[in-house]
Amino acid sequence: MMRKTSLILLGAAAGAALTLITTQPRIVFDGSSAKAAAADTYRQLSLFGDVFERVRADYVEKPDDSKLIESAINGMLAGLDPHSSYMDAKSLRDMQIDTKGEFGGLGIEVTMEDGLIKVVAPIDETPAAKAGVMANDIITHLDDEPVQGLTLNQAVEKMRGPEGSKIKLKIMRKGGDKPVEIAITRARIQVRSVRSRLEGDDVAFIRVTQFNEQTTEGLKKSIADLSAQSGDKLKGFVIDLRNNPGGLLDQAISVSDAFLEKGEIVSTRGRNAEETQRFNARAGDLTKSKPVIVLINGGSASASEIVAGALQDHKRAAVIGTRSFGKGSVQTIIPLGSDNGALRLTTARYFTPSGRSIQAKGITPDIEALQDVPEELKSRTDTSSEARLRGHLKAEGDEAPGSQSYIPPDPKDDKALHKALDLIRGATTHAAYPPNPKTAVPN
Repeated sequence: MMRKTSLILLGAAAGAALTLITTQPRIVFDGSSAKAAAADTYRQLSLFGDVFERVRADYVEKPDDSKLIESAINGMLAGLDPHSSYMDAKSLRDMQIDTKGEFGGLGIEVTMEDGLIKVVAPIDETPAAKAGVMANDIITHLDDEPVQGLTLNQAVEKMRGPEGSKIKLKIMRKGGDKPVEIAITRARIQVRSVRSRLEGDDVAFIRVTQFNEQTTEGLKKSIADLSAQSGDKLKGFVIDLRNNPGGLLDQAISVSDAFLEKGEIVSTRGRNAEETQRFNARAGDLTKSKPVIVLINGGSASASEIVAGALQDHKRAAVIGTRSFGKGSVQTIIPLGSDNGALRLTTARYFTPSGRSIQAKGITPDIEALQDVPEELKSRTDTSSEARLRGHLKAEGDEAPGSQSYIPPDPKDDKALHKALDLIRGATTHAAYPPNPKTAVPN
């Protein structure tokens, strides 16, 4: 029976890598060499069996056999690259929820603060918003159980659940002298991976926070809504991919396609030449050829880099910000059976339309825009990159260090955004804007 697989591009936190390499001819072994290699493999497997049995028999406490096997599998995969791993059944379900972008829950964005759960914001028209949950509320108890001691993921898991099921939140609110108890009935929640607004009445600002199954539809809706709100006065679009860790490959392709009339978007190349795949745009630019600027930074990874690289190579958009993360490999999710989880295996590298590998290098912006980082945050500003991940796939040539990933919380302090707005409105000029289509990669 054919195994079902899905391709996913994991981002900065779990990002994988892309390296431009020359395809080597497949080596053919003669019979004796093949037999010798097989015999050596069987000897190594026998060694593993001996160690496994010795641990089972002699370890100071009786070990859990399934945990021993899982640890051995994880060790094997961790030795390949930072992004290949084994996912147990629960981890697989969590990943499927994240990539689907829909789940049964309350509809609140939360973070961890001093060991408690702080509400960043309730999502409009969700059970949490309708029940009166407010930004900056501190959740202290879930169904009378304290959240102190739970991780953020554990608390989020407790808040998720089947549609129609109920949960009780105990909340401390600024200015209140006693906790507020709120009963909420869970509903189907859609993760908003796309947020948008008009800047003035002439520039559409669209932020894409991840690439899940809802992203392309969210992008299309934003383009249509903002075009209508402006009364067709739009001068251009700013697509913000900063700190977007990536997601689904097919969504990166369809988002890129929304701005392109033709040409290659990305290619993926596995170990064997016959595994190469090329993905091309179809006619239909949803923005009607209006100017586009893409914002990236050191937290833009994987699927974000596919979009930025495709629009940059085709000279469809100018890219502003700081160099991206440099994650350029594709992970295939291979289910291992209903109760056995799945294998997340790096199976291919991806290349931009011009043939660029960005592995451990990243996408270099056409126009650099550095932010003013507050003094108290400078020591904590994240400058991680694929090149700094232990065991990463190596780049061809020089690798790039981390770059700035700070975004000011107040848009008025956002230098990259203001540079983009000034260019679109003609308040300032730059040689890289607008990009010259005549210098684009051949289509």
